[in-house]
Amino acid sequence: MNDLALEKTTLRKVAWRLIPFICLLYILNILDRSNVGFARLQMQDDLGLSEETFNLGYGMFYVGYLLFEVPSNLLMRRVGARRWIARIMITWGLVSAATMFARDQWTFYGLRILLGIAEAGFFPGLILYLSYWFPDRERGKMTAFFMVAIGLASVFGNPLSGLIMQYLDTVAGLHGWQWLFLLEGIPSFLIGFVVLFYLTDSPKDANWLSVEQREWLVARMQREEDTRRSHHNADHLSALMQGRVWLLIAIYFTVAVGANAGGAYFPKLIQGQFQGMSTFQIGLLSALPHVCAVVGMTLWGISSDRNNERRGHLAIAALVAAVGWALTAWSPSPILSLVGLCLAQTGMMSMLPIFWTLPTAFLTGAAAAGGIALINSVGNIGGFFGAVILGQFGLWSMAAFLLAGAVLAMTVRSAGGSPVERTGQTSRLSDGD
Repeated sequence: MNDLALEKTTLRKVAWRLIPFICLLYILNILDRSNVGFARLQMQDDLGLSEETFNLGYGMFYVGYLLFEVPSNLLMRRVGARRWIARIMITWGLVSAATMFARDQWTFYGLRILLGIAEAGFFPGLILYLSYWFPDRERGKMTAFFMVAIGLASVFGNPLSGLIMQYLDTVAGLHGWQWLFLLEGIPSFLIGFVVLFYLTDSPKDANWLSVEQREWLVARMQREEDTRRSHHNADHLSALMQGRVWLLIAIYFTVAVGANAGGAYFPKLIQGQFQGMSTFQIGLLSALPHVCAVVGMTLWGISSDRNNERRGHLAIAALVAAVGWALTAWSPSPILSLVGLCLAQTGMMSMLPIFWTLPTAFLTGAAAAGGIALINSVGNIGGFFGAVILGQFGLWSMAAFLLAGAVLAMTVRSAGGSPVERTGQTSRLSDGD
């Protein structure tokens, strides 16, 4: 078998083995993190919480998340992805289900903090894990394929959440939002045990590949790692102080503000525009922006890989998101407002698979584990404040943040004072020349 055919068959086999399963894990992750945004339709009044108090509780998730993100990713590199991702899923499933026991402001805050601690390291762990298996040039679309879980979780999760809250309310003496946390937390707990038997830590352990395929993949990924070390000197934790890392943090901050504000407010915004609808109907309408996002982010990730270009794709996606938020803010009609939310969600989600190819293109080893987690954790401070910012300053503030993200994305080329090069290629990540 020639090298090209071997590459094609190997990567196809790896993709079919890993990506659908990782997508399933991420769907459960998004459900258990964001279902509180839908639960607020009942939960806020049941617990007697003000708008500001609930928004703060929504953001409390990031207190535990930020503190434990980097240590968690470094531990995953030490103990292996299989065991660590299983541990994360089992603990977050338990804590998510336990949110049904929230009784007041303080128990709500405490459970949200515990959920952040339990989940810390999951998403950056998956990004790091993909960098073990897929060459840099393939990583944009592979990241997009597994990150469609964000949209799928909402496409199916919002109507499901609406059904649970509408038809199980008062069953067995529990409120609809309590059933929501219980029924959406249990699957994560159970699938965590499946992870122990299904995931493979690294290509050298992949007995499901042929010997020839395994040897080719191990050699290919080692060459890329050697290239990153020699070109970027970025295999030690000191690399985290590079300017380009902090530029990526700033960009990610902007999309985290918008995405997390959207997660907290989309059902409420749609309920306000389409008054008189049931929670199930609101769930169906809330799924529409995520349907658009699934299509948009997949096509955008494929386009970025095919054109070997990152910077422009990232900036355009941010600009689309800014336009969407602005349209929602300005809109004189419910339909235009919904169109704006569709554009906003599509733009924000299309940024993510492009964005997450950037750190793994110049970081490796411990620096990759720590750097991905650092970018995700510090950037997600925007997630902590997103709902509060939207609640205080309105929809136009979201448009402003995403516009800032587009401007920052256009400066990626000069991050850290030197171009960001595509690993193993002569072209630059920033412009694909």
